[in-house]
Amino acid sequence: MLEPLYHLVLLDDDQHTYAYVIEMLGKIFGYGREKSYALARIVDTAGQVVVETADHDQVTLDQGKIHGYGADPRIPTSKGSMSAIVEAADGS
Repeated sequence: MLEPLYHLVLLDDDQHTYAYVIEMLGKIFGYGREKSYALARIVDTAGQVVVETADHDQVTLDQGKIHGYGADPRIPTSKGSMSAIVEAADGS
C-alpha cells in the first residue's frame, strides 16, 4: 500500500523579501532561481503556495528547515523564519 502524500504549504508574511524566499527555497529544496521566483510570486499574491508534496516524514523534516531558516537579514524588523503548514494532499 502506498503511503499517503502531504503538501508543505508556505505561508505569506510581510517580514521576508523575495530574495529571502528565493534563497531559502534554493537551499532547502534545490530549486533554481526561476522556480523559486515563481513560487515567491504565488505566495506573495495568493497568500500561500505548495512548495513540496511528499510523504509525511519528508514534509515534516522540510517544514522544520523552513521554520529554522531564520530571519531575513535584509529587513531589520524581521523577527524570525517564515511559516509553513502540512496538509493532506488528498484534500481531507
